[in-house]
Amino acid sequence: MSICLRRREFIAGLGGAAAWPITARGQQPARPVIGVLSRSSGAASEFLLGGFRKGLSETGFFEGQNVAIEYRWGNSGAERLPELAADLVRRRVSVIYTIGRQATTAVETLTTTIPVVFLTVVDPVQSGLVASLNRPGGNVTGVGTMTYELAPKQLGILHDLLPRARRIGFLTEGVTQIANLQAAAARIGCQIDVLRATNSREIDAAFDTLLENKTEALIVNGTILFGIRRAQILTLAARHAVPTIYPVRGPVLAGGLMSYGPIVTDQYRQAGIYVGRILKGEKPADLPVMLPTKFKFVINLQTARTLGIEVPPTLLALADEINE
Repeated sequence: MSICLRRREFIAGLGGAAAWPITARGQQPARPVIGVLSRSSGAASEFLLGGFRKGLSETGFFEGQNVAIEYRWGNSGAERLPELAADLVRRRVSVIYTIGRQATTAVETLTTTIPVVFLTVVDPVQSGLVASLNRPGGNVTGVGTMTYELAPKQLGILHDLLPRARRIGFLTEGVTQIANLQAAAARIGCQIDVLRATNSREIDAAFDTLLENKTEALIVNGTILFGIRRAQILTLAARHAVPTIYPVRGPVLAGGLMSYGPIVTDQYRQAGIYVGRILKGEKPADLPVMLPTKFKFVINLQTARTLGIEVPPTLLALADEINE
């Protein structure tokens, strides 16, 4: 082989070797992927997901830039949640954000390694999701809504509005965690009619029972189902002229009478912050379950007038927001 040929081969080899570091420097690390699982629909959840994305951004993560999000929706049903959860686990996403108890249960039965951040209405300790609020343990932590814990307060507001009412309905998906509500009702000489509904047909049936029992007012528990079926509940409450208090502000803006509960967008934001912190290396076991600290009382005066109810000045003074 000639000296000239060997020299050309040597130079070509140098060129190839020099290209490797440039290629390596040009590679970007894979973006982490967040899984989102809910029995609701994307359209129904879009407004609230703004709060989740805001929380993520506060920890330095932006969807489509340095983090990807895979959404899995049950579209108003819980039947497909195990299948959807299994898909996220198979994809080995970095963190899974679950909205609702059923979505959380579907995921936690499949993995003990992928971090899970939940938003749930049930007591996270009593339901077995975490070992304790301060030290969750395992791979699961999240945000609790205190839905059942707030029911006695909602009852008190209804009693201030309708002091002569003796039968109050409580629309709920389950029948647990209502001892505090029943005890509060007993103290003011009131009876609680527990109306259980797990689908649209049962919501209709619950209102039929409410009318048969001559129940005088209604508390709507905060669940994913009742959020999905909000229009149905609002229509039935208006049709049958039932004074109703809701757990969140949205139904009141749509014509409901009153609401008292946490600021839901703030809870989604907190969940987003937790997901971001986990992506940065913190462990779910070390992140205490967050409970709401801010609550909002909203009154729709136009609906009160339609129902023929005069809202006492004491309640008006307590309201954070009054819609005319």
